[in-house]
Amino acid sequence: MHSRPLKPEPAPFTAPESSQQSLRGNALSPIVTDVRGRVEGLENLPLTVTFDALVLDARLRQSLVTVRSLGRRGHSVAAVESFNNVPAFSSRWCRQGFVCPADEGSAAYLAHLEQLLRRIDARVLIPSADGTIELLRRHRARLEQRVRIALANEPALNIAVNKERTLAVAKGLGLNVPRSLVVKTAGEVPAALKEIGLPAVVKPAESWLCCEQHGSRVNAQVVTTLEEARRAVAEVAPFGGVTLFQPLLSGRREAVSFLYANGEMYARFAQWAKRTRPQLGGESVLRQSVPVPPDIGDQAERLVREIDLEGYSEVEFRRDSAGTPYLMEINPRLSASVEIAVRSGVDFPCLLYQWASGGPIDKVEGYRTGGWMRYLTGDLMTTITALQQRGRPEVTPPVRAVLGFAHSFFMPMGYDYLDWTDPLPAVKATTDFMRSSVRAVMNGKLSSLREKPS
Repeated sequence: MHSRPLKPEPAPFTAPESSQQSLRGNALSPIVTDVRGRVEGLENLPLTVTFDALVLDARLRQSLVTVRSLGRRGHSVAAVESFNNVPAFSSRWCRQGFVCPADEGSAAYLAHLEQLLRRIDARVLIPSADGTIELLRRHRARLEQRVRIALANEPALNIAVNKERTLAVAKGLGLNVPRSLVVKTAGEVPAALKEIGLPAVVKPAESWLCCEQHGSRVNAQVVTTLEEARRAVAEVAPFGGVTLFQPLLSGRREAVSFLYANGEMYARFAQWAKRTRPQLGGESVLRQSVPVPPDIGDQAERLVREIDLEGYSEVEFRRDSAGTPYLMEINPRLSASVEIAVRSGVDFPCLLYQWASGGPIDKVEGYRTGGWMRYLTGDLMTTITALQQRGRPEVTPPVRAVLGFAHSFFMPMGYDYLDWTDPLPAVKATTDFMRSSVRAVMNGKLSSLREKPS
């Protein structure tokens, strides 16, 4: 484990490659590397260093939003990631950044984290990545002897992270759910497609799948042929997971977010996604805050209460061509699109911290609607995908995709990362993207543009 020094100095964090290589070779011997390249043992951290919150998965957009939200409220915040090249580390509100050179969800990552928690005093641990959450859940009893974890209770999480269980509970409440078939092997695919039809949506029951010492995030796919469907099932099979086959819905994507605790709703927020990445439905790259729609607002709240899903949750719906909403899934963690809620007046990261720390929770009665937020890098990559995959279901026609991308620059718009009171993360994110873009163009592989995994 190595770290960026305590603020106030906002110098960029760089670690010698030799140090990073030694860390990879000895995963259980964390070190601290400051910006001048001096290497020290983790034991040289001040014994009195304390943080109100330790934000994991610092590469994710929601983690930067969390660092900023808590920092502005006067909380001391540190962040953790498996590499040092992340915008959140350069935020003025990040007191210290720790680098854990181990794979997400791995035993080595857990060992680093526990060693760090023995050396610092952290009040609340806030994870956002599926792999990290799965790891923390497996070792929750031991970790919670040292720190509070901002996650709902286990019975609720067991339902929320599993789409098959979530849809079963929702169906029992009378919510509209997509017709779904569970497929465990490639041999079951033809019968499933005969009933569901093509094109179809193939999604894992759980987004993070584990196999022995490693795990992987698997996304939903649109399949148009039998062979594509078999390949999608084959991706999940090595992990022992199951897939859900569902008909393709083509209507508007909407989501309702909550902060729920002790039987009470402290905050509600709704948004719709004009564009997502991937286009079938993933993280929203262009979204707008809207009043909570009465139909999905009521359905989502009943579902959260039934599961007793405390803390933050985001309930996603997709409407069909007639406007009828169908439940897609629940995210029991801060979502990548949470910044639009914060800028609209619902500070979910702060509310989540209040709940997890056991203190009083602010109640939010309303928020600003009509505001737009854009994740520019993701929007650009969505447009590139539209050019590369023209004609595929759910992929916007190329001309319309390019015009839509360009038109968004002329709309009143907030941008992820960009905050004039905290400019360095946006500078860092832009620099990193430009560097990767130049490499991709020089290699003649524009499609190789990828962010670090989430």
